[in-house]
Amino acid sequence: MYKLNYFNFREKENEYLITNDMGKYAFITKENFQKIINKEDIEENLKQELLEKGFIYDTNEEIFATDMAMKLRRQKEYLLEPTTLHIFVVSKNCNFNCVYCQAGMLDEQNDYKMTKETAKNAVDIAISSPSKFLTFEFQGGEPLTNFEIIKYIIEYSKSIANGKCIEYNLVSNLTLLTDEMIEFFKDNNVSICTSIDGDEKLQNKNRPYKNKNSYQETVSKIKKIKENGITVSAIQTTTKYSLKKYKEIVDEYVNLGLASIFIRPLTKLGKADNNWVNIGYEAEEFLEFYKKSLDYIIEKNKQGVFLTEGHSNIFLKKILLNSPVNYMELRSPCGGAIGQLAYYHDGNIYTCDEARMLSEMGDESFKLGNVYKNTYKDLMQCDVCKAMCISSCIECLPYCKDCIYMPYCGTCPVINLAQDNNIFARNPKEYRCKIYGGILDILFEYIKDEEVLRIFYKWIKEE
Repeated sequence: MYKLNYFNFREKENEYLITNDMGKYAFITKENFQKIINKEDIEENLKQELLEKGFIYDTNEEIFATDMAMKLRRQKEYLLEPTTLHIFVVSKNCNFNCVYCQAGMLDEQNDYKMTKETAKNAVDIAISSPSKFLTFEFQGGEPLTNFEIIKYIIEYSKSIANGKCIEYNLVSNLTLLTDEMIEFFKDNNVSICTSIDGDEKLQNKNRPYKNKNSYQETVSKIKKIKENGITVSAIQTTTKYSLKKYKEIVDEYVNLGLASIFIRPLTKLGKADNNWVNIGYEAEEFLEFYKKSLDYIIEKNKQGVFLTEGHSNIFLKKILLNSPVNYMELRSPCGGAIGQLAYYHDGNIYTCDEARMLSEMGDESFKLGNVYKNTYKDLMQCDVCKAMCISSCIECLPYCKDCIYMPYCGTCPVINLAQDNNIFARNPKEYRCKIYGGILDILFEYIKDEEVLRIFYKWIKEE
């Protein structure tokens, strides 16, 4: 007779979805669910599936536990790698005035830019991470307002890399991009990411550019980047203005020849929080928009147009491939400090990008140190780093540990503090939880469709 391993479950329409800590899932009928709980005989095919996925076992408990431990170790493989993502906020200045901005400042009187000395110290800390593989990401504000420091960081880091592999990414609105910059980024294999929120009208509304057309400026530079053979991608931020324009948004990405769209909800930090009454929405409204967008993207794929969606890709790799995806917000514990560090223009170091945004709201709870005072070892051993890890280990959180989606999800202590004044999630089924849970609801319904499942596998294997 078989024995039961621990699993979470949820009933829906006379069917149960079950998942376990290793990220395996299965759909079973209500009748079979009752049989399994009572350890009664079940049909051989189902028994073999559940044995292979670790929901039940018929071997020695010690042997089974060792096998499951190895599989769980693979699921948490990212924890064996020291800090890999290093975000350099080289400038707080920006030439855009986005309605949801969390990080930029339209200030023509003052320069909030990283100096060469600050940049050198930040790179020294980043390089001292024991990881052999590092990613340096340049952000702002608008990072191209301080291109000389970007150039310095790349050249200096290469000179002291000592065998380490460094990838370079730029997150920019692209409007200040020159031919000289393009040539430098091409020579140094810098990937570029920008923001496309939709068609011309929506882009200009969400991301206004003083006396200029932000859509035309950004799109023209995307085309130029592609002509030069540089990797370029885009992300989309959803505002209230976006909710009825899912087709126009998806079509814009197709027309620009982009292979992926990352559909993101608003985060209530910075200007987005202050402007929520005008641009915000309920989680249910976003999920309706997301479902319609994903439906349309899948329809495009059926018509032969290859276009993936970012959130879906992350979750599908976890669900279908049991891949240890190192996406900082959707891992447990989260990637704050131990997976990423954010070096602000003034030399302060934060656990993550969201943490430095929270500091702009007057809360420096997630400040780890400063490039002039601390070493990498200091940052990893400080109380803030420890608190970040403890509060984001969802296997230990009351509202997360029994959730059907626990193996695929994550929590953000920064957002928890901003919204609930506590680094531990206190409000079950709050905005962010509803959104991630809703996306997973949508995906688990889709993967029952064999045609859609083939599309999904193509998405996650093409990357």
